[in-house]
Amino acid sequence: MRIAEVGNIIEFEDGLQGIVEKVNENSVIVNLTFMENFNELELEEKTVINHKRYTILYSNDE
Repeated sequence: MRIAEVGNIIEFEDGLQGIVEKVNENSVIVNLTFMENFNELELEEKTVINHKRYTILYSNDE
């Protein structure tokens, strides 16, 4: 399992996407305002996602 780094774009549950702002031991804090339809979804700006529950879409080292 590859762990995301700050600045990576990840995808998780039901196609939601966000930018990693902080990496913790077991999770990442993600900014969801990256999504074009963020305002329509009525979500909080940030959320916490366990490392096991996301995939990395874009990484700075790619």
